[in-house]
Amino acid sequence: SVDDLKRHLICVQKSDGEILWNKSIKASLPEEERIRDHGYAANTPVADEERVYAFFGKTGVFAFNHQGDQLWQADVGSKTHGWGTSASPVLYKDLVFINASVESESLIALDRKTGEEKWRASGIREAWNTPLVVKTPAGDDELIIAIQGKVLAFNPESGEQLWNCKTDITWYMVPSIVAHEGIVYVLGGRSGTAALAVRTGGRGEVTGTHRLWTSNKGSNVTSPVYSGGHLYWMHEQLGIAYCAKADSGDLAYQNRIDRAGQIYSSPILAGGNVYYTNRSGRTFVVAAKPGFELVATNELRDGGQFNASPAVLGNRLLLRSDKFLYCIGK
Repeated sequence: SVDDLKRHLICVQKSDGEILWNKSIKASLPEEERIRDHGYAANTPVADEERVYAFFGKTGVFAFNHQGDQLWQADVGSKTHGWGTSASPVLYKDLVFINASVESESLIALDRKTGEEKWRASGIREAWNTPLVVKTPAGDDELIIAIQGKVLAFNPESGEQLWNCKTDITWYMVPSIVAHEGIVYVLGGRSGTAALAVRTGGRGEVTGTHRLWTSNKGSNVTSPVYSGGHLYWMHEQLGIAYCAKADSGDLAYQNRIDRAGQIYSSPILAGGNVYYTNRSGRTFVVAAKPGFELVATNELRDGGQFNASPAVLGNRLLLRSDKFLYCIGK
């Protein structure tokens, strides 16, 4: 039952899959039953040379050393949601950023070594995306996040809000932002999807000056990838793969893939291909070029759901269901 819920942080030997350590963390209750649809640990951990950082929603943010010893815990809010939480921690200099939109409608910066709160920005509503640090055309760093109706930029060291841009997307924002050469690309929308591009480096309200283009094609869940002047993504319900020109938002193609099913994971780019994995374990390999080419289709069946995004480890591909972790390679 949910009353017995525990979160786990697991360390796996990359050469053979041996579990080196498994740390369990008792959940702060109550939690929503609906989160069972995709699990109670959707956030991806992040690591540096000394520590591993994991975010478990209202249960908190945890830091461990690489031997599995807990170093600190930080509380970022007590609220929950039927869709749970999904944003992953982001490292920057001596800080770790947490999108605690669900837990406290906040964007929070913690000290990496101690977990001490360094700054907090409020008003972060309806945001499930992972923040992104972007370098502006002038060479400055900005911390970007998409919320209901807006894209926001902050000074990553102080938490000062630098600019905001309207998105024309009235509901929640799930896909994470991608960036290239000082331009951020944003997808979102449930009842009506959309995409937009915004040039960083502005101040104040920049919709009229820095919003470069908008499009009525987007995604409610999956994030895009950028490659060679194009954006690639898959619609999570319709099974349509999109390729859009990054300079205009115009579509290079939209192609429905047979048996694509439902997709919650975001694509990855590797070896000149884009990898899309659906919830039933089928992975579609699509060439990263502005003409659609389905290179391969592969399937893993274990009776579970594949909601986690794939990851690349050298020349190997890591795929995870809610039952197993797979390492695919020659």
